[in-house]
Amino acid sequence: MFKKQNELIKQLTDRQIVQNLYFTQFILLGISLVIGIFLFENMQEYLELYHIRNKQFILYGISTALLVIIVDFIIFKFAPKDLVDDGGINEKIFAKRSIPHIFILTALIAFSEEILFRGIIQSHFGIWIASLVFAILHFRYLSKWLLFFMVVSISFLLGVVYEITENLYTTILAHFLIDLVFAIQIRVQYVREVKGNNE
Repeated sequence: MFKKQNELIKQLTDRQIVQNLYFTQFILLGISLVIGIFLFENMQEYLELYHIRNKQFILYGISTALLVIIVDFIIFKFAPKDLVDDGGINEKIFAKRSIPHIFILTALIAFSEEILFRGIIQSHFGIWIASLVFAILHFRYLSKWLLFFMVVSISFLLGVVYEITENLYTTILAHFLIDLVFAIQIRVQYVREVKGNNE
């Protein structure tokens, strides 16, 4: 099943991949709004999610992102390639995007996913449910046990940080920085390969 889904994704053009990504993220924002209205007692309680309580979220967000980036770098360096290969989906999403476009994409992804998974699901159903649903949404990792474990672990870590800081912007910032660094790394590697092929 997952192989078929990965094959379908591979057949999409870069433009279709990006369109689907935007579409998915706006759907997540819509779901967050609808579920939020039903789960929170009133609109004021829902809007509290977006309140910046203090500026410590910057320190916690950056620290969390650095931890994840370092651990992921070590895993990707030493783990067998087939265990960390997502089938080239991330390359297809980010390799040909400009740096400003990568900023926009990763900011949108971080914002929409953190509102839904930490702000709404975790707030009402707990950290484990939020982490598992987050991992399942990233279905392309389900057939790769190491990638799946990494996604669940990162989601759980973001959940713990959210519990500690009680500030959604902490996990939004961390999520954004994690995705941004890896997306830029994919872009830089692609540009190097293109230059190498042209020389």
